[in-house]
Amino acid sequence: MAAGVAFNTNRVSEYFYTFLVFFTAYVLGRLSAARQERATALEDRALRAEREREFEADRAAARERARIAREMHDVLSHAVSLMIVQAEAGPVAVRSAPDRAEAAFDAIADAGRDAMVQLRGMLGLLRSEPGPRSPQPTLAQLRSLIDGVPVADLRVTGEPRPLSADMELAAYRIVQEALTNALKHAAASSVDVHLDWSPDALTVTVTDDGAGTGGPGGGHGLVGIRERATACGGTAKAEPAAGGRGFTVEARLPFPA
Repeated sequence: MAAGVAFNTNRVSEYFYTFLVFFTAYVLGRLSAARQERATALEDRALRAEREREFEADRAAARERARIAREMHDVLSHAVSLMIVQAEAGPVAVRSAPDRAEAAFDAIADAGRDAMVQLRGMLGLLRSEPGPRSPQPTLAQLRSLIDGVPVADLRVTGEPRPLSADMELAAYRIVQEALTNALKHAAASSVDVHLDWSPDALTVTVTDDGAGTGGPGGGHGLVGIRERATACGGTAKAEPAAGGRGFTVEARLPFPA
């Protein structure tokens, strides 16, 4: 700009023209710098968004792995525990009550077949095989689950209402896992399953007369019960039953507002 001023003819128009040229250059430079800063900011934002997407994808995969692990644990634990109980009772019943022995062996076969069907469905999901999937168990199938455990009894109070698929599955699996704990770890001779339908929640209570849930792996099922209840916005607790003998598992699953 100094050179432009030195060589002008001291006319106002030339001063104005010189000022305009340098002002334009300055504005263009600032616009270019602002554009570069904006491009850098957009690139940083895109990188952050990509990292967040990758993080969310990893979290979703971890949640799915945990869900499948819970499903496989519940299916296998219940089926194996039921087969062990029936297998132990079968030889005793063979000598005194052949009909009961035959029913025990039939229950073993049914439990094994049911476990295989559910495991095939989960393994097919892991392999992402096309084709129809087996429906997840619901409370409508709870009666057959209870009937498969000779020492268990089901009570229902209140007015049942439709539930979401997630809540149906959670309630079914909670009962299944509590029965597995009672048979496998508590050696219970009697198990009471109570479904209480209140206006705002379904409360699932499983009480046994066994010696508690102590034993190898006894705590994993209780953790799964709490996780399922929490996933539905509810709560779960497990504690010794009143009177000092037995164990009570209670889960409260609130209905959506």
